Amino acid sequence: MKFWETITGSDLTREWQAFEARAEALPDDYRAAWEQIKGHLFPHADFTGRNLTPILDAALGLLEEAAADGQSVQEVLGDDIRAFCTALVGGEGARTCRDRWREQLNRNVARKLGRLGG
Repeated sequence: MKFWETITGSDLTREWQAFEARAEALPDDYRAAWEQIKGHLFPHADFTGRNLTPILDAALGLLEEAAADGQSVQEVLGDDIRAFCTALVGGEGARTCRDRWREQLNRNVARKLGRLGG
């Protein structure tokens, strides 16, 4: 990955376009599942979304293999896509970017208040 691509995010744009092109080749029910997977995983993204790229690539690969094998979406993902996505990002209670930002803000405020009170 080149420095400029990392800074501008053009590498991510290219990867997302490739993901969407791959998803377009899926049957309709798999495309709908893909959209749900993306929606459930986005809250776990960091500021750029780079941390989700390998997870989304693996999930899309799973959908592609299952579609090629003729399996139904329910056979592959189960009835609860949210639970499937939760397992992908580290299980129940996995921290989202909002959680990390909240913790950082709380630390910063506590540090500032400590300076004022001391």
